[in-house]
Amino acid sequence: MRAARSAPAADRAGAGAALRDRFLGLFAAAMPPRAVAAYWPAHGEIDTVPLLEALAGRGHPCALPAVRGRGAALDFRRWRPGDRLAAAAFGLCEPLPQAPEAAPGIVVAPMLAADAAGRRLGQGGGHYDRTLRRLRARGAVIAIAVGFDFQVVAQVPAGPGDEPVDWVLTEHRAVRCRPPGGVG
Repeated sequence: MRAARSAPAADRAGAGAALRDRFLGLFAAAMPPRAVAAYWPAHGEIDTVPLLEALAGRGHPCALPAVRGRGAALDFRRWRPGDRLAAAAFGLCEPLPQAPEAAPGIVVAPMLAADAAGRRLGQGGGHYDRTLRRLRARGAVIAIAVGFDFQVVAQVPAGPGDEPVDWVLTEHRAVRCRPPGGVG
């Protein structure tokens, strides 16, 4: 899936804008007052910058993750268009250390693959799983896995430490996730 996601494809040029439009169509009217956390794209991930810029333009607080190290949950820091980013672990970019922390009500997470039951395969570090578990212990949070349409598969393997997502969004569709065997 990493190789397929990183392969150049002409049809992906407008994927970030299509993802933005799909997200705004589903969530803009019911956005929580807390920040929306997304990621700065890397390694062939779908582009979330159009979404972040649109949310900021509408006055919604935005945040990006900050990696605290292997085995740790992510912190989120405020981001605004034009803010400088710092190089971080794993070839990622994150807000500068002095950016204020944010408590997101919506977390937009990258995926290698996801399924309709909300099982999400990330990079294997478990950062988003630990983060979602921590945030859910504090209150309601909506978790949305985003990627290209080909990354939605019939079934993703999951272990006991994996946290499900509530939605899977791509440039072509939105899937409201249901737990396996459940009505969720």
